[in-house]
Amino acid sequence: MNTVDQMVAAADRAVQAQRWVEAEQLWGDVLRLSPGHPRALYSLGMHAFQRNDLQGAKVLLERSRAVAPGFLPTLNALAVVYGRLGDGPAEIDAIDAALAIEPYFLPGLVAKAVWLERHSTPAAAATMYRNVMRVAPAEANWPATLRAQLLHARDVVDRHARAYEAYLNEQLASLSGDLPAAAAERWREAASIMAGRTKPYVSDSNQLGVPRLPAIPFYDRSMFPWAQELEASTTAIREELEAALAKERGEFAPYIAYRPGDPVNQWAELNHSKRWSHYSLWRGGAPDEAHLAACPKTRAALEAVDMASIEGLCPNAMFSALAPHTEIPPHTGETNARLVVHLPLIVPPKCTYRVGFERREWRVGEILVFDDTLEHMARNDSDEIRVVLIFDIWNPLIPVAEREMVRRLATAARKFAELPA
Repeated sequence: MNTVDQMVAAADRAVQAQRWVEAEQLWGDVLRLSPGHPRALYSLGMHAFQRNDLQGAKVLLERSRAVAPGFLPTLNALAVVYGRLGDGPAEIDAIDAALAIEPYFLPGLVAKAVWLERHSTPAAAATMYRNVMRVAPAEANWPATLRAQLLHARDVVDRHARAYEAYLNEQLASLSGDLPAAAAERWREAASIMAGRTKPYVSDSNQLGVPRLPAIPFYDRSMFPWAQELEASTTAIREELEAALAKERGEFAPYIAYRPGDPVNQWAELNHSKRWSHYSLWRGGAPDEAHLAACPKTRAALEAVDMASIEGLCPNAMFSALAPHTEIPPHTGETNARLVVHLPLIVPPKCTYRVGFERREWRVGEILVFDDTLEHMARNDSDEIRVVLIFDIWNPLIPVAEREMVRRLATAARKFAELPA
């Protein structure tokens, strides 16, 4: 190892030990022996910067750039110095030079976003800050030196998206009043997607996904001829539910029940918990005769409905109880060949439901029909239990003649899994 290399190693050790005076002296010695040494020029420039000697830092860093134009720390430091000196054109030139070498250089992206925030439009700055957040690692792995800037970046992106969404909705307001509620909601979602607040929600079937079906969160009840008769049975169904709650509360089993060793993912808090419980009527296509015998009016109401019938999969029907202050996390269902129906029976205030972009409040006796292969979640923020009757129906957009195709695929999947090696 020659003398210069030895001095560089010594200077590095001094820096690691935070012996700044010694480090600066050693870098000075390196520079005297090797006047064009880029790291020495850079390091001495940073020492000058720390003393607020901006002109001295500028000279040293420009010399470092001249001998090593691709050294990213020099370009980044020069951008900071130019910014402090108020030389905006030189600052952005240094930033762009760094990004031309490495387009995903996070400090360079942050610096450009900061420059745009000072010199350009809010939209341009927000776009760059959005790029910063896409390139940045998960928050737990943010570099300590960039944490404040990354928090600011996230805040700018969020504030801009909210303002942009509000502006877009203002522009649509004069037209939205003439649209049906479902259509108006679609255009509110379009504005949210355009503003970057949400992404399009698409069907994500855990088992059988039927292609070319639209991703409709909630279906209009007028599409279902049995809806009015079912809703008229609400009181009778609720009476049977209340009897089950009073006499058979132990029959309400945890809805989430993974076996030991299974990955529970977002279900950790609800796994084997009665905070979300159910009283089964049909499960995976099989009737629960004991529970159905205790709820004959509910059974009759369900059998009058066009429940989906896919062996091993559905129908499912149950009373679903959500405890106070409990959230069912976002998830997706098994197949878009069926839709899911909620008939709300006990609904305290502060209970909400989201499917895709759309949020609804349950109202006792008014059905909600939705595609559960779109991400959905529920919350009960009240101090009381919330209970709905849940069951499966055929997706009306699948012709009756094609239902056998659904059944055949489901059966084939099960049989294939059982084939010997």
